[in-house]
Amino acid sequence: MTDTGAPLAGRLALVTGGSRGIGRGICLGLAEDGADVAVNYRRDAEAAEEAAAEIRALGRRAEIFQASVDDPEAVDAMVARLEQSMGAPSIVVHNAGIASRGHTVEETDPAELERVMRVHALGPHYLSKKLIPMMRRHDRADMIMISSVATLNHSGRGGPYNMAKAAMESLALTLSKELRSDGIRVNIVAPGLVETEMGRRLMKARSGVEDLRELDASMPFGRVCQPEDIAGAVRFFVSANSSYVTGEKLNVHGGGR
Repeated sequence: MTDTGAPLAGRLALVTGGSRGIGRGICLGLAEDGADVAVNYRRDAEAAEEAAAEIRALGRRAEIFQASVDDPEAVDAMVARLEQSMGAPSIVVHNAGIASRGHTVEETDPAELERVMRVHALGPHYLSKKLIPMMRRHDRADMIMISSVATLNHSGRGGPYNMAKAAMESLALTLSKELRSDGIRVNIVAPGLVETEMGRRLMKARSGVEDLRELDASMPFGRVCQPEDIAGAVRFFVSANSSYVTGEKLNVHGGGR
């Protein structure tokens, strides 16, 4: 049976892009389950410190680590500092992400494609490479890739994002086979529209909607998905309740629209 009070007590989680939105929700969810949390961020140190303060208020250790996941030198420095100050993580959540600009393939600047691919696929590949030896120190470790339901439909005007998330999922499925014998489980959580700053920008660009609350009535279960919903899927995958699960993808979109 699972310790319902603090099932992740004694575990350390690294969450990339953990200062805001989905990442922040995941950080707090893991902390509620007992994990200490390393909060990675790219630019907004104030938001990262606020997230860390909320984690500490739950009685867990928390530190912030600045690095853009598409910068190998910054990742090297972050991993070294993480190991020295907090130890070896047994939970890694690849959440950092950026949106593409909504252009057709014909209109897309190659530099945009390269940037989106680096953040969503090449960055997680390199960070995983750096962290796997540390994760092997634990009897159990978990890696979660935060993908997107974009890979279900591959809608037009989203080539860079669609391609990058598909590559991320391929990486996750590859790692799930390579790391199974090490006790490391690798799974995918794929959100639909979530009420975050990125979600608000997306809907404003697509349909002019300023307040996502306007969409509640048209959404599954009468509300827009929240970061806590995505965190719930991550919490399941890293729990004892999923000890025999790896290489799986959970779409969190209310069953679609």
